[in-house]
This record gives sequence, structure tokens and C-alpha cells, in this order.
Amino acid sequence: MPTTPNLGHTIFHLAMPDDWAVAFQTGEYTMSTRGRTLKEEGFIHASTFNQIEATANRFYADVDQLVLLTIDQRKISHAIAWEPPAPGVTELFPHIYGPLPISAVVRNDFWIHSIDESGVGWTLDNL
Repeated sequence: MPTTPNLGHTIFHLAMPDDWAVAFQTGEYTMSTRGRTLKEEGFIHASTFNQIEATANRFYADVDQLVLLTIDQRKISHAIAWEPPAPGVTELFPHIYGPLPISAVVRNDFWIHSIDESGVGWTLDNL
């Protein structure tokens, strides 16, 4: 499991491995979430450290591998807004309103999906 980063400036994004690899061709990551681009969604979904596992289990339960991107907010020139992900939801998530420069990603961890004895699939203990 990675050491907990300085959470004051750090947010996270769950990327599909192939999508993350494509970012190195242009220097920018432009996927918003699984199967949707920044252009389609209008922003890139991100999470706090405490939101990572729930997000992975909610939206990526059928995926075998992800890349957990650790992002330094200070290296992003675009607006980052803290917003609910859907109407009626009170929990706030960081949304990046522009392409994510790969230089803002200070760490990328390949994360393998394995289900533990309690039935939970994505846990940070598996990093």
C-alpha cells in the first residue's frame, strides 16, 4: 500500500491502463471516467484519498486492473471544483475542468483487483 501522501495538495484519479498509456503520446490525460472523455463529460472525475476504494468498487467492480494516479493539484492550471457527483448527493468530489498534464501526476500505481474474504474487491491493501 502506498504511503499516505500530503493530502493538502493531493487528489486521485482511477485510470484504465490503456487510457493512461495513451496520455504519454500527447502529454495530457483526457479521460473523464470509464468510457467517457473530458470532452464528453466536461471535466475529469477525481477523488480524495478516503474516496478511492468506494469509487473503485462502485464503478470498476468488473475490471481486473486500474492505475491509481496521484495528482498534485498545484501542478494543474485548470480549475478544480469540489462538487457532488450527482443531484441529491452531498459528498463532494474534485472535478478537474481541463486536461490533466502527465507532469501533475506524481505517482502512478498499477492496482490489481482481488476479492478478499469479506467479499470486498478493491482495497488499497492490494496496491
